[in-house]
Amino acid sequence: MTPTTEAELAEVIAAADGPLRIVGGGTRDIGALVDAAPLSTRGLTGITLYEPGALTLVARAGTPLADIEALLAAEGQRLAFEPGDMRDLLGTEGTSTIGGVIATNASGPRRIQVGAARDFCLGVRFVDGQGQVLKNGGRVMKNVTGYDLVKLMTGSWGTLGVLTEVSLKVLAIPETEATLVCDDESAETAVASMAAALGSPFDVTGAAMMNGQTMIRVEGLAQSVAYRARALQQGVLQGFDIVEGDASAKLWRDLRDVAPFAGKEGAVWRISVKPSDGPALVRELGALSPEAIFDWGGGLIWLRVADEGDAGAKLIRDDLAHIGGHATLVRASAATRTAVPVFHPDPAPLAKLSKGLRAKFDPRGILNPGLMGA
Repeated sequence: MTPTTEAELAEVIAAADGPLRIVGGGTRDIGALVDAAPLSTRGLTGITLYEPGALTLVARAGTPLADIEALLAAEGQRLAFEPGDMRDLLGTEGTSTIGGVIATNASGPRRIQVGAARDFCLGVRFVDGQGQVLKNGGRVMKNVTGYDLVKLMTGSWGTLGVLTEVSLKVLAIPETEATLVCDDESAETAVASMAAALGSPFDVTGAAMMNGQTMIRVEGLAQSVAYRARALQQGVLQGFDIVEGDASAKLWRDLRDVAPFAGKEGAVWRISVKPSDGPALVRELGALSPEAIFDWGGGLIWLRVADEGDAGAKLIRDDLAHIGGHATLVRASAATRTAVPVFHPDPAPLAKLSKGLRAKFDPRGILNPGLMGA
């Protein structure tokens, strides 16, 4: 089923006599397996409003992300939250859609400076599990009153409603960028370097460790970038080299897309912790022979382990129960995704709240049932 209008989508959902698997571009195949009739949003395409001067764009949910990025780039603008391309990592095909980006709250390395996808979503239109069309927010950041459905829908993975249109704030593309890099730092030293850079006054927009290399990014006007890079190099990042232009941009594209794990066997976890806890956590998981990438100053860990047994779920989540944090199984075999909770189990109070929200927006339980767990 691929409706081409919001009204058609509402009719399909209202008339559904069984569960529905909501599909955008099909590039982010994450979550428990859903045995249901596919319902695609790819027919809901088109950019309905773009006002470069107001830094505002409105697009239907099935609009390809590439189309939006091309239109913005022509005006010297971009989606600042840096959504990644997961196709190589997950082995998927298709075309990423803006609805899928917002439904999954897909946010890349720049999140530490500018915020996540949900922070740039100004408004949404969606169809709930009863076939009702709902809208919230608007075209300016202040136009959010009452119950904030914009934040609720961003990251709900199609379990509360099916997005039909999103309004987004966009930002200008900076004139240039530079990355300070250092090889062969330990994870502990890398996290300390990242913390020092992020705590500096030099407006760092990326802090990560990938392939054994610590990376610190600065962006902006050319003179400003040159000054800030030198100041960091002469201050808290002594011994770091500077990479500029396309070479710098490629480092962050690879990080954004988790390129080092693409094409390699094994399960992939996405773990959020306090940055200071990350290196110790990875060390304590040594029995899994993990390969780790640190992003967001060390607060986000991409972890590749063998896809055997529970893919390390018990070890990882037991450790997180002591230090705080959560882990999502981003990639694994169908058998592992069936046996292991893909999303981190919620504590009882939050689970009760989530269940209540699903009962409110999808009382029949037909939208992506079981995708995010019970």
